[in-house]
Parts: sequence; C-alpha cells; structure tokens
Amino acid sequence: MLPSSPSPWPSPRKVPAHVTSLATAQRSLADPSVRHPLWPPLTRGCPVTSTDEVAYPLDIDYAYDEVPADLFGRPAAHGLERWAPLLPPLAAPGLGEGNTPLIELGDGVWIKDESRNPTWSHKDRLNRVAVSAAVASGARGIVVSSSGNHGAAAAAYAARAGLPCAVFTSPDAPPAVASHLRAYGATVLTAPVEAVRPLMRRIVDELGFQSVSSVTDGAHTGHPFGPEGYKTLAYEIALDLGRAPVAVHLPTGYGELLFGVAKGFQELLRLGVTDSVPRVYATEPAAAGALTEAVRTGRPVARVPVGPTTAYAIDCEINSYRGVLAVRASGGAARTVSDKQMASARAELASQGIWCETSAAAGLAGLRAHGPRETDGPVVCVATSSGYKDVDTARRTYAPTSPDWTSVKAALTDSDSGVGTGIDTKQHGS
Repeated sequence: MLPSSPSPWPSPRKVPAHVTSLATAQRSLADPSVRHPLWPPLTRGCPVTSTDEVAYPLDIDYAYDEVPADLFGRPAAHGLERWAPLLPPLAAPGLGEGNTPLIELGDGVWIKDESRNPTWSHKDRLNRVAVSAAVASGARGIVVSSSGNHGAAAAAYAARAGLPCAVFTSPDAPPAVASHLRAYGATVLTAPVEAVRPLMRRIVDELGFQSVSSVTDGAHTGHPFGPEGYKTLAYEIALDLGRAPVAVHLPTGYGELLFGVAKGFQELLRLGVTDSVPRVYATEPAAAGALTEAVRTGRPVARVPVGPTTAYAIDCEINSYRGVLAVRASGGAARTVSDKQMASARAELASQGIWCETSAAAGLAGLRAHGPRETDGPVVCVATSSGYKDVDTARRTYAPTSPDWTSVKAALTDSDSGVGTGIDTKQHGS
C-alpha cells in the first residue's frame, strides 16, 4: 500500500552527499508484509499474493530514515537523478526529463504541463526508471504495448541506453506515431489486441527482453519500478507551490500515474516536507471507466466494455489495483467525463497557450464537470501530453487561404471564422 505517515524528522541528519538510490525491496500491494528482493523486477505481479483472477502489482520500498536531509532544498534541475535517493537505481542515462512548468490557470487552479518532457509526455518519467531497471538487470531489449506516448518514451530511452526496442501499437494510432517510434530505431509491430500480451511474454521469455508495460491478463500490473518515476511530479508540485495542493486531478488509464503521484505526496508528508496530502481524483472517459467501476463496487479490479472515444490514450477495459489504493488512501474519487467535456477542457487550455491531446485534458475536464472546486488551497490538474499526439491532429486538413487582401482581412476580422482577432479596422486602417 502507499507509505504510511509517521512523525516528521525530529531534526536534520548528516548523510553523505554521494548517497544514490535507497530502494530496498519490492513488496506486494495486496499485502505489504510480503516482500521480495529488489532484483529482478517482478513484471508479472506478486507471485505470492496474486490469484487466478487478480494479478497484484508490486511497490518499491526505501530506507526512508536515510534520505538526505537537504534533498528537497537542492536547486531545481532537469533529469530524475535530482531525486535519486527516492528512486530505484538510475542505471540508464536520461534525457533531461522532469522539472516541467506549473502554470496558473486562474482562480486557484494550476496546470502541470507534462508536454514539456523530451518526448512530449509524462511517460518519460516512467521510462527513465523502467529502462534503467532493464539495463541494471541485464535485459537484451525493451518491449512495450502502447497507443503512442508510452511507446515513444520507451523507444527514446531504450535508444539512449543502447537497447533494442519493440513496440506493439494500434492500427488506429496517429500516423505520426510509427514515424516517431522508427526515428528512435524501434521495431514497430501491429497485431490484434488479443495476441499482444501472449507475444510480449514470448519476447520476454525467449529473447530476453524486459517489458515496461503490462504482460498480465488478470488486471494491469505493469513494471514495478515504473510508477516510481511519477512520484517526482508530486515533489515538483509541492516545491513550486511551497505546500501540498488540496487536490490533484489526473487523466487516468491504468492508474500508474495516479498511484505514483499519490505515493509521492505521501512520502513528502512522511519526510516532513509538507504537512498534508492532497485528495487525488482520477478522471476516465465515459466510454470506459474501469477504475470508476472498481471503486464503486468495492472490487480490486473491474473489467468494462470500451466504447468509441477520442481519448484513446486512456480508454482501458481493465484497471490496475494501484488506482484503487491511490483513491482510497488520499480520500479522492474516480469519475468519468464525456468526450464533449474533454474537448471543452482542451479548448480552455489552448486558449491559455497550452495545447494538449484530448486525453491529457481529462483532469481539467473532471474538475470542471464534478465541482464545486475546493476553496481551501490550490488545485492542480496534470496535462499529460502534447496535442501533436492526437489522431485528429494528424488527419485534419485545412483549405488554403486566398492570397488576396480581402480574404486575409476577412479571416482576421470575421468573428464567425473561428480565428478572428477582434482587430479594430477603424483604428488600423483598411
């Protein structure tokens, strides 16, 4: 489960400056008393507590009493090595991930813009850690199943580490996805969805690759080290605000981001950096909503039918138990929003200069749709990835503008055109 919250440090302690990872073990999220050695990463869930129906993921434990007293007082910097003591060993080189901007939207609402990462999404944080685990454990390559963001990040970090990468992707993914992946040297594979996980398991077992996404059928387990990278979002948010927010709203697919952010805030409380933890709210597309169903029915895992949605990056038919734990531990909730509500949130962000894909706007959509908003402190919505990732972006075309002045002037002054600027033609001439 998420870390407990004992008393803050009684006083600063002297710890050698060279301390790196303080990770000690893998532990079952079904029963934290069940512990396994840190190596190798157990990518198929806990072999002790998992059942035929539910594969329970693992969490990483740390020697928290050895965390350097000045860790959260050090200067901000790009690269997750800034947080090395509270991450698994970073054996693979990074790309300057993290340290993304926190932008004030107004009325106490802030946007954490993860599109500023090296491959334009939050998945860079996960893959810096997961690919490092593959390097440290001697894997011959990386394999991942992804609709876009996860695959791009895995391919980039694998390339940086000198490892081959195989990416199973959807035939419905944006055309630019395959180009993005191949640019990093990844092998792009397209297969029916029911064949992907069995093929991934064979690649792991027969070729010695390590999976950085889920290979289990009974719930999503994912890579046990990966969500640790998402904790750094919580660290950055707290340092930028000077406190923990009262709530964080997150786009949610399998719930790894949700869990990582919630765990990060629990660690900040445990270490005495903050005096509270935010409520975390998961937002899923109404066309899916597996976590929402699991929380509603009190089950660890729910499987739901998935309908058509523009939020294809988070339309998951099954949830991870991680998401259930994050919602429960923080006192938050899991909710769904419509495509129309996500489109409205995306337009609101674009009007403030933040362009994200539809899925990435789900957190703000959840805040707007399920108010009222908390008024006892700042609220943060995480925007997970760039608008370049959307299918709609790749397929949309625009008619060319006629080069005559009448057409150009009309485009800039016609409020019905959708691009009007409100230019005062009397002042600026005709």
